[in-house]
Amino acid sequence: MENTRAKEREKEIFKVTFVGGAVNVILLVFKFVAGIVGRSSAMVADALHSLSDFVTDIIVLVFVKISNKPQDKSHDYGHGKYETLALTIIGVALMAVAIGIIVKGALKIAAWAQGEVLEAPEMLAFWAAIVSIVLKEGVYRYSIIKARKLNSKAVEANAWHHRSDALSSIGTAVGIGGAIFLGERWTILDPIASVVVGGFIVKVAFDLLKNGIGDLMEQSLPNTVEEEILQLAASVPGVTKPHDLRTRRIGNHYAIELHILMDGNLTLKEAHDKASEVEDLLRQHYGEETHVAVHVEPKE
Repeated sequence: MENTRAKEREKEIFKVTFVGGAVNVILLVFKFVAGIVGRSSAMVADALHSLSDFVTDIIVLVFVKISNKPQDKSHDYGHGKYETLALTIIGVALMAVAIGIIVKGALKIAAWAQGEVLEAPEMLAFWAAIVSIVLKEGVYRYSIIKARKLNSKAVEANAWHHRSDALSSIGTAVGIGGAIFLGERWTILDPIASVVVGGFIVKVAFDLLKNGIGDLMEQSLPNTVEEEILQLAASVPGVTKPHDLRTRRIGNHYAIELHILMDGNLTLKEAHDKASEVEDLLRQHYGEETHVAVHVEPKE
């Protein structure tokens, strides 16, 4: 049953990632052509962003395939961390693209400040930005709905990557439009827009890296979740003072370990059944794949 659910989940993740990848390929070609033919550094920067989107789509497809493999002798807790690793790689790729965009834009701004005349971009670049905004926002909304339904951090990261591309295209459209419609004095808006695009991407990349590295370093679940876990355990009749709680995330699943106190006169079977009741309650709340370990101690 669990294998069937895992395969269905994998199939859905592949589907949503494929849709995003197809859009990225179309936009990638269109933006590069529009940026080069339309003489727009902001649009070329946007095209590089779409290229990073396409590369991360491939990363998600590869790592989700690995992360859905069942536990084996060498991976007692399964392969969920591979999905977290994909999240981190996406963040690194995004940060590298952002730094390159900012540096290139800054160099053009410096050249303009020294008297160099910048060419105004063409209308083709402006319309490419508008098309990108519409398509990428649509893919973001589709992907984020699927990510939450599938409880996939990698798909969610990819969804925000699509949203960052839509936001960067807004900045690109403003910069290109200003450079075209406001006259020669405002051609500087095009490289300024490319730097703004880079700033958007830096913020998204930082958030992805923070979450990904946190999970890889066995960061505990948020305090609100841990408090909820303790409350759920304490709600089981006969269980008191749940303590020594340890939590972490394994891919898109939780791992929970805690100690509970029970009447020391209970038989071994009664204590075991009560601990199993706590485990079942937590799995019902956080998902059947949740790893739960409960240690029973007698009340003094």
